[in-house]
Amino acid sequence: MRGGGASGAGARGLAGLFASVRRLPRPRLTGLGGGLFAAAAMLLAGCLDRLLFDGSPLVYGLLFLPVSAATALWVRGADLVTAPISAPIAFAVGVVPIAGGEGGVGGHTMALVTALAVHAGWLYGGTLVAGLIACVRKVRLMGRRQRAAAAAAARATAQRRP
Repeated sequence: MRGGGASGAGARGLAGLFASVRRLPRPRLTGLGGGLFAAAAMLLAGCLDRLLFDGSPLVYGLLFLPVSAATALWVRGADLVTAPISAPIAFAVGVVPIAGGEGGVGGHTMALVTALAVHAGWLYGGTLVAGLIACVRKVRLMGRRQRAAAAAAARATAQRRP
């Protein structure tokens, strides 16, 4: 008899979930595309937060973290440096609907600056997530390139020898 019934079924279900995720297409966005994706996603998140949760900063912050991670995961290898730069810009774009403010442009600007200052923890957290993912991806990319160059050099020396 194999494993303990329920845990075996759970393991197979989890493995099936991972297999399904691996089959999904992996988008590769340019730096500009990653920034536009993040800004549009956060603007949508801010509008939905305003409509459904009356501008809850907790909900907005929790939505910012996966958007930052997705941006860092989906940007091209050549544009990895843009992921941690576009995350805070996207946060600022998306916080506009939940910032509030009254009294014209000055009031809305002050509300936006106040919201950015008050929610700086979420801003730093999402930027850190994007930065860490981009750094790990860059290190792996550099290692992959170094192994490919070493393999090409080994093949070249092997072909020169009789």
